[in-house]
Amino acid sequence: MNILVVMKQTFDTEEKIVIQDGKISEDGVEFIINPYDEYAVEEAIKLKEEHGGEVTVVSIGPDRAENALRTALAMGADKAVLVNDESLFGDEYTTAKVLAAVARKVGYDIILGGQMAVDSGAGQGGPRLAEELGINHVSTAVKLEINGTQVRVERDVEGDLEVVETSLPVLITAQQGLNEPRYPSLPGIMKAKKKPLDRLSADDLGLSAQDVQAKTVIVDQSLPPKKQAGRILSGDLAAQVSELVQLLRNEAKVI
Repeated sequence: MNILVVMKQTFDTEEKIVIQDGKISEDGVEFIINPYDEYAVEEAIKLKEEHGGEVTVVSIGPDRAENALRTALAMGADKAVLVNDESLFGDEYTTAKVLAAVARKVGYDIILGGQMAVDSGAGQGGPRLAEELGINHVSTAVKLEINGTQVRVERDVEGDLEVVETSLPVLITAQQGLNEPRYPSLPGIMKAKKKPLDRLSADDLGLSAQDVQAKTVIVDQSLPPKKQAGRILSGDLAAQVSELVQLLRNEAKVI
């Protein structure tokens, strides 16, 4: 079974976000595997252990993203692909186009990824990639079973469960609860240094910057305003309700 995992390197979730001149500063920042993608990596390794095959992890990003890929290799993935061509960096539209080209190049039976990236929270990666490849897609999986070419997925739907049955090839995005990602072992870390990691450019994938040009542009970025102290209303209930309505209308401007 050819198992492909699409993953992203993101800020450590404990990092403080600093914005300078409308851009997020990366000075001194620690980067990690996107937490939801860790579930996808773990599930891919479990599938390999159960059904055999090979796990390939793929990421788009600068050279520093190699660290995240090496971590996935240390966990048990077999090989990695890094698209570190800046002409192929962009929004979710760009990412889906590029990942689709990689998937066609390396081959796949199943594709796994996180249900969203914690830095953008867009949740568009999986559905867009599946659409590019013309395959089925099931999101927010908390349980995955494969029997031959048949696939059974339990997915989280706002606190409840929905069961979806489909067949390979398919793309699945992972939700918290799908598994418990393993820690890389020392032998795994040593082996990861020797596992293959290919770097691909636009020419390698037969793409041009015009082919994958982003559909959105970030005009500016800013931190949310600091929370102000709450206000306690006084008087009888009718007076409090009247004052609350006026505050919501004139100050908060939400009604």
